[in-house]
Amino acid sequence: MKAGAASPAAPDAVARPAETIPTLSRPAQPSIQMMPGAAARPALADALVKAAPTGDFNLARDLGVFTRIRAEGGRRVMAIFVASTVVTIANMFGQVQLNDWNGRFFDAVGRKDLSGFVHDLQTFVVIIAVLLALTVANTFLQERLKFRLREWITRHLLAEWLKPLRVYQLGFAGEYGHNPDQRIQEDTRLLGDYTADLGCGMVYSLLQLIAFVGMLWTLSAQVTFQVAGHDIAIPGYMVWCALAYASIGSALTWIVGRPLIALNGERYAREAEFRFALVRVNESGESIALHGGEPDERRHLEAALAAVVDTMRRISSSLAHLTWITSGIGWLSLVVPILVAAPAYFGGNLTLGGLIMVAGAFTQVQLALRWFVDNFSRLADWRAAVHRVARFREALDNLPAIEQGAEEIKRALHPDGHLAFEGVRILLPDGHIVIDDATVSITPGERVLIVGDTGRGKSTLFRAVAGLWPWGSGIILTPAPGAMAFLPQRPYLPLGTLRNALSYPSPPDAFVDADVRQALERCDLGDLIPKLDKTERWDKELSLGEQERLAFARLLLHKPGWVFLDEATAALDEDSQRRVMRLFDDELKQTTVLSIGHRPDLAVYHTRTLQLVHGVDGDRLKLKPPPASPPSRRWLQRLDDWLLTIRP
Repeated sequence: MKAGAASPAAPDAVARPAETIPTLSRPAQPSIQMMPGAAARPALADALVKAAPTGDFNLARDLGVFTRIRAEGGRRVMAIFVASTVVTIANMFGQVQLNDWNGRFFDAVGRKDLSGFVHDLQTFVVIIAVLLALTVANTFLQERLKFRLREWITRHLLAEWLKPLRVYQLGFAGEYGHNPDQRIQEDTRLLGDYTADLGCGMVYSLLQLIAFVGMLWTLSAQVTFQVAGHDIAIPGYMVWCALAYASIGSALTWIVGRPLIALNGERYAREAEFRFALVRVNESGESIALHGGEPDERRHLEAALAAVVDTMRRISSSLAHLTWITSGIGWLSLVVPILVAAPAYFGGNLTLGGLIMVAGAFTQVQLALRWFVDNFSRLADWRAAVHRVARFREALDNLPAIEQGAEEIKRALHPDGHLAFEGVRILLPDGHIVIDDATVSITPGERVLIVGDTGRGKSTLFRAVAGLWPWGSGIILTPAPGAMAFLPQRPYLPLGTLRNALSYPSPPDAFVDADVRQALERCDLGDLIPKLDKTERWDKELSLGEQERLAFARLLLHKPGWVFLDEATAALDEDSQRRVMRLFDDELKQTTVLSIGHRPDLAVYHTRTLQLVHGVDGDRLKLKPPPASPPSRRWLQRLDDWLLTIRP
């Protein structure tokens, strides 16, 4: 059996895939100084308002990450993009026809040619009908591309994030391992939307440039200047003017708007921190109310909000500066084409229709060339989203990396299916020794209790068995991963129905209804049977004691060969603890038990006790003498249980 993890510090059950050679990887660049789950969040005020260094934004490197994605749906995304490009090409042909129609129509108006005027109106209806259909098709494909692209990236990130142990180890991956919910939900949405919009827009502008630059070059021959009585035509005059106008606008936009790239990346980070703080307060409402901690929580939330507001203030200033450029260029573009072609029109070399055609082609070319100007702020937003998703993906890739020469605890399968520690030393990532030496062998069927002072590394030893904790040295030989189950003090209850929580990580229909009901009754949870198919937040609905008994009911269904209990009965009274521990004498008598606990009455349920004894260099795991008379105590417990069954 395997169960999920409630938090980085308390996995309900974790199993590494079977390995034939000892191997375990260490997260890259560990920086914590304390046990997992106890690490403090970074300060949310002054430390959070510093902008990310722009040198870290390497677009080629970030985009290279996405070329390695091999998730389902990639071909569908490419097919939609190709279809959108084909529709865009057809749209460009229609735009060229519309520009030609403009020239003919205004020439007819200038000549007062009524029949030509009516004929051109009929042609206009046909052109507009075709362009309308193409525009609708392009919009449909572009919106499809947005959610398919998001689905493709999100499925890939979910698959990588939920590989064994990665959810836990990501907590040690540095800045880009924080707030994976933000990366997977919000950043992928932004990435999909902006990539579709900007990608299709860039293709449209490129095709627009190709379609109209030739036309504008040809029409430029009609723009001549009279110098000393001679007509002078500059080849491609209008094209060069459009290029110069767009280049000046693009250069000014880049100079003024470049800080937006880093600022948008920082904004996403601050928003993620603020949302995390809000969720944390919501999840811990009872504890906050009991402590009267609302004023303190408000200070923390206001500090997080201040970081968000400060970043948005700087973004607003940058956008205001950028608007001077983008809006100014946009307004000037209304008259620049006419001004550029005016000498030829007033010189008599261009008709009104010709002027309209030249101005229209100039506008189309200029719009294509200044696409960068019009979309710079959105490009900055897209760039930030690309960077954050790419860095998150790289953080997942770097989890298995081991620093060269660094020590790690080796893990392998025991040839006889036992559990053995061979000279295991457990360290904190900073090199501090937690357990100096653990050498012991546990055979199937044993019931072993590990005791020691609080904070001596008992839970860390269990994490090392599960493969969660690589820092240290020595070898841990384990049974098959599928035979092991881990129960923390606070069990993990997934979202969904109670039946789903009980059968986790197996699907809800993995066990027959009679077995599910019997498991609940055996753990004194019979009153929950009518709620089996009800969807609730069971981690909120059930008391901690009920959650612990539910975890033991889960064991009854999965029947693992090895169970590791990390103070899994801490919230139970003595009678409830006795009843759930009796499972290992009855239904789970073939199960090997390895427990961590502080309560002295736990020893009676185990055949031997190991104690972490403090030493100069760290704790050592040694055999503790057994209780004075466990047999009589166990006999009295059985008698007491029998009396409970016959009591009216």
